[in-house]
Amino acid sequence: MSTRSWWLIISIGLGVMLNPLNSSMVAVAIPDLQHTFQLNYTAVSWIIFSFYIASAVTQPVMGRASDLFGRRKIFLAGLLVSLIVSLLAPFSLSFGWLIMFRILQSIGTSMMVAVGMAIVRIHITEKQAAALSVLSIFLSGAAAIGPFVGGLLMYWWDWRAIFLMNIPVILASTLLARQTIPVDKPPVQDMDQMTFGRWMRRIDAAGIFLFTTGLVALLLGTLSAISEDALSGYSLVEGIAGVVILGGFVWHELRTDSPFIPLRTFARYPAMTWINIQFIVVNLIFYAIFFGLPSYLQIVRQISELHTGILMLSLGLCSLLASPLAGRWIDRAGPGPALLFSAVLMTLGSLGLVALGPHSGMIYICLTLAAFGISNGLNNVGMQAALFQNSPKEMIGVASGLFSTSRYIGTILSSLLISIVAGRQFTFAGFRILGIVLTAAALLLVFMNWHQQKRQQHTISPDHIS
Repeated sequence: MSTRSWWLIISIGLGVMLNPLNSSMVAVAIPDLQHTFQLNYTAVSWIIFSFYIASAVTQPVMGRASDLFGRRKIFLAGLLVSLIVSLLAPFSLSFGWLIMFRILQSIGTSMMVAVGMAIVRIHITEKQAAALSVLSIFLSGAAAIGPFVGGLLMYWWDWRAIFLMNIPVILASTLLARQTIPVDKPPVQDMDQMTFGRWMRRIDAAGIFLFTTGLVALLLGTLSAISEDALSGYSLVEGIAGVVILGGFVWHELRTDSPFIPLRTFARYPAMTWINIQFIVVNLIFYAIFFGLPSYLQIVRQISELHTGILMLSLGLCSLLASPLAGRWIDRAGPGPALLFSAVLMTLGSLGLVALGPHSGMIYICLTLAAFGISNGLNNVGMQAALFQNSPKEMIGVASGLFSTSRYIGTILSSLLISIVAGRQFTFAGFRILGIVLTAAALLLVFMNWHQQKRQQHTISPDHIS
């Protein structure tokens, strides 16, 4: 690749890494946020919910918007939004203001993720696979080191540093992006014909509204009941309203021509649907550990933010190291064996959480995290390969979008699970219950993958062919 291509990759990489970096750094900051704003764990968990709900909505919308307004403009606009948020969020006067800035941060960083891969695909034609793999390293590497970076920042200062540290990265990406990303003008005729109403229908604004409103209402109702330790009339109304609105969302998506989430695809391609269900469970387990364990270590075990970040680094590094090895294994044997082994590792890791005692040593914790890290590396490659294997070629774009949605659903469910288990405050007993629930979910994954392996072997067996 040329020198200009490398600088283009770096500029895009610095931008797209902001989303996974900021979603993961906060894992170590939750106890400090609880103390600063005098909140219980259930309330402070909205710092996670808000980010992932906004990401789930923004990324597909901005992918469509880039076709109309240009990918370069969307990318630079995302950098500008992220810069403004990073400057203002540290001065939040209340937790409500911080949540608002967190949503805006998710929107800004998601704008770059939505178009970053497309920019590289379009403007780098030589050694494109290598270019995309470098971009993937920015994404996965940022998520892997996020808790460690967050731990360092929390050790030196407090939660405000998590926003301020973005500023030099944003400025560097902006400087390089303005020089290296070519201008791509949208078709003039498309702009002339695109009225506001057509644009709203194109992005399925009604579906987005129903999805977001229903999900938020359901979460509010559930979390209110958890905070109050009782099912009040207010939380019951919120929960019922959420279920009704989400029912309306399903009805709308099945009828509209341009759905936000193409639900009809699930009924049409059951194999692809099965992969997405597995991916939801995988992310539920992984992110329950990713966000739950740092809070447990700091609140229950009284381990410092710095040492918590160092411990969490074992999860991220094992994930990064396992990914290329998983690629070679899957190239030879297909995704089935790797996914089955990953499910077994998740089961062992979850059992390790159940056996985790108040005085368990750091090596024991690192080994438990390593099991989840290796399984995550296998899943990152294996689930994507299984998706492509079970999706028709003409559906790859839609399948990838549904795959990303499944990731966010799993992440949101993981935060909800932690809130249900933790309640007002993390305890040793609550964390053990979390381990038991995750063990059951991991065993379900083992069964699902084992059953899939048996079915594939039966399909290709000589007796079956004859």
